[in-house]
Amino acid sequence: MNNIEIGLPVMESFYTLQGEGYHQGRAAYFIRLGGCDVGCAWCDVKESWEAEKHPRRSVGELVAAAEEHPGRLAVITGGEPLMHDCAELTRALRAAGFATHIETSGAWPLSGEWDWICLSPKKFKAPLPGIVPQAQELKVVIFNKTDLAWAEQWAAQTSTDCRLFLQPEWSRSAAVTPLIIDYIKAHPRWEFSLQLHKYIHVP
Repeated sequence: MNNIEIGLPVMESFYTLQGEGYHQGRAAYFIRLGGCDVGCAWCDVKESWEAEKHPRRSVGELVAAAEEHPGRLAVITGGEPLMHDCAELTRALRAAGFATHIETSGAWPLSGEWDWICLSPKKFKAPLPGIVPQAQELKVVIFNKTDLAWAEQWAAQTSTDCRLFLQPEWSRSAAVTPLIIDYIKAHPRWEFSLQLHKYIHVP
């Protein structure tokens, strides 16, 4: 039995603006899948971690809900969305005219048909090597100064056209934002990712 028959565990789905990274500010329909084994201590959606706590929704239901809104950008996030086979979901979204984006730690094998892969590596569980060169966007959350050197280790493994972003961890924003600004000024291939949605108070 595949995902289109049994459905996917969905914590929430909503229409909003993309708040982070290269596509910041664009209207997007988010589908947040339940389940994550990465376990970031500072995760702001820890309620997504246990997949069995979230209702399963069919691919048809998810696409129909997305089609109720005028935007045609779908972002699959989590949790860790690649714990699930995303092939049927992305195929159906594309058939309905959506661009498909994923936000992933890369800790699980890549599945699905993606127009944009945002890789956000985590120290708690490293990405699989094969996914790193496929990322169009590398977004590294900075908790302390040592994370900057760690970010460079992953940037060295990306493709030459991958966009590189440094993003302050929300609870440490006041402390690390000046460090990130100075670092980007000295290393201008990096860009700053701000969690815009938390400032304008949208999901």
